Amino acid sequence: MHDYMKSNQDASQERWFRRNRMWLVTAGTLVVYAIFLQVAFGIPMLAGQLAAVGLAPLAAALTLLVMTYAVRCWRVADYFPRETQGQFRRLLRLTLVHNLLNVMLPLRSGEASFPLLMRSEFGMPLARATAALLVMRLLDLHALMAAAGIGLVIAKGWALSAVFLWSVFLLAPLPLFALKAPIFRLARRLPARLHAFVDEVELGLPAGPVAFLRAWGATLLNWGIKVVVLAWVLRLMDVTPLAASFGGALGGELSSVLPVHAPGGVGTYPAGIVAGALSFGADASPANLASIGKAAVNAHLLILISAFVGTGIAVLIAPSKR
Repeated sequence: MHDYMKSNQDASQERWFRRNRMWLVTAGTLVVYAIFLQVAFGIPMLAGQLAAVGLAPLAAALTLLVMTYAVRCWRVADYFPRETQGQFRRLLRLTLVHNLLNVMLPLRSGEASFPLLMRSEFGMPLARATAALLVMRLLDLHALMAAAGIGLVIAKGWALSAVFLWSVFLLAPLPLFALKAPIFRLARRLPARLHAFVDEVELGLPAGPVAFLRAWGATLLNWGIKVVVLAWVLRLMDVTPLAASFGGALGGELSSVLPVHAPGGVGTYPAGIVAGALSFGADASPANLASIGKAAVNAHLLILISAFVGTGIAVLIAPSKR
């Protein structure tokens, strides 16, 4: 009897570890990261640099970062108006939870939560939600690259050729969306058993040009705010020139949307900021690299704080059980 109970207990513990292994890896990574920061920079020194920015700018930056979650939520609500009608609070909670999972779980594994959450909250088929997520992520990547273009245009002194090339890239999604109709006409030639799947994928894309323009505009607004805010914070922490601040903001955000993403972004997000700042003209002297490194860690901390504040809001606005 004792052996049987011990076997059940061991099996229960094994199941618990299996269910929570991602979060355990994330927690362990954060602890190791905190130790590394203490050894490399000294946490009091990092806190001092952040405090030097000032409470008002930090509060403004944090508020704007949290507001971008509402923009993302509106994008999904506008994407699926029939499925989410009258459920903005529930959808905002879903958006905030999805963001936290995306930030904290490694290798973009948090992305899988979006179609699962949309199915559980709104009964949406996985294929439809996954197709929508793919389009939104492609728009996100385009918006980030367009934001990077602003830094390049600044670095080129607003040269007419640079502005023209940036404008062409900015408008590139419009002709690409026009290919939607011929692609789905071709998809209708697939075997009949796949037609239901193709229909769900098509429902996961913007219904027409106007809907696409709204999704595209919300994406540009979301990432424009985020990159500008991060560039501003990095500039306040003495990342120069201004183009390097934009490059650092872009580098950090690119590291968060690409597949190589550490738990919580630890290491990868600050490294992306440093690489982006150097690519956009920051001085590579040892003293300046150390300064950029500290600024990168603090900018990353601001992103993590905004994600946790968003989660707190998600708990507060959680709708009552139906």
